[in-house]
Amino acid sequence: MKLRTIDNLDVRGKYVLLRDDFNVQIVDGKITDAFRIEQSMPTIRALRDAGARIAICAHLGRPKGARNMEFTLQPVADYMKIPLINDCLDKDFMANMHDGDVVLLENVRFYSGEEENDPAFAKKLSDGFDIFINDAFAVSHRAHASTVGVAEILPSYAGKLLSSEIENLDAVMQNPTRPLLSIVAGSKVSTKIGVLKALAKLSDTLIIGGALGTTFNYAMGGRVGNSLYEADQKDTALEILQYAKENNCRVLLPLDKGVAKEFKSDAVRTNKNFSEIADDDIIIDAGVETTARDASEIRNAKTVIWNGTVGMAEWQPTWSYGSFAVARAIAEQTRAGKLVSVIGGGDTVAALEACGVKSDITYVSTGGGAFLEYIEGRTLPGIAILAE
Repeated sequence: MKLRTIDNLDVRGKYVLLRDDFNVQIVDGKITDAFRIEQSMPTIRALRDAGARIAICAHLGRPKGARNMEFTLQPVADYMKIPLINDCLDKDFMANMHDGDVVLLENVRFYSGEEENDPAFAKKLSDGFDIFINDAFAVSHRAHASTVGVAEILPSYAGKLLSSEIENLDAVMQNPTRPLLSIVAGSKVSTKIGVLKALAKLSDTLIIGGALGTTFNYAMGGRVGNSLYEADQKDTALEILQYAKENNCRVLLPLDKGVAKEFKSDAVRTNKNFSEIADDDIIIDAGVETTARDASEIRNAKTVIWNGTVGMAEWQPTWSYGSFAVARAIAEQTRAGKLVSVIGGGDTVAALEACGVKSDITYVSTGGGAFLEYIEGRTLPGIAILAE
């Protein structure tokens, strides 16, 4: 997809409304993962150096259209060392801005008009600005006022991060180096039907893991104990397996699992194949045999797309075994120049960070839902409106 970009755009002295995605994890008022902020900095620096007067529009959490200070962007402003304007519709600050100044507007979701894409709200948000730039790939699957509404009013462009996301995803989807291996995990088949079918059509091999894999194992008659799975998705799982077969895509399901009697981080781990799983066993991670097979498949691939951890990767070290092994195998092959790797999804990116290999990956997407929807082939409204 060809987008209008900020390359060669004259922004000196112009008031720029920049949509970024700063929906980051904050604990006790401190940012614990600044990945999305750091990925946004190239656009911010480029605009600042070119003399733009920049107001960043962003959201945090789900305040449901009310001014709930639990979701204030003040920690983000503190991290970036820029002023926070305490109302995203306030325009008074603009009279005092100079070329290169950058401010952050308070949470745009404090207003219900944002998620409703209310035209009147979009008009108020855009008033006084000369240009709109969207650099928030992770929210571009939402038709909100700050992604679509203002783009219908102001001259609008894609920032460097958004352009990079589309360029990298298009490359792996349109002309991948084969064999292409896709790894999809997570909790629910029902939320990933479209992306599973899209990847089954695109990929040479598809590994389905996590609770997603448990549902597929259940559909195939495997024992799943007292684990998270979707019994009502049995027919859907079987349909996806048939669809993959028709598209000459090999599907690999979990062979064994790490299980416990309690669903908690310090539970005692036992490794079992599916025939051994008891009624009171809870599946929490990929098993040893499954993990070894997945690592072997990664070593045989030339391109890997990965979304979704294969277990509770945040419960280290007992239950991060499978996800960390996958992350390290992908990183090792990428580092050696033998693999193109594209990874997206908040939990998956957090796993890369936790085991110290994020910098080794070819491309790490800032998107979760947007990443999946773009791969699925859906039209993302915040991106479509920027198309040339």
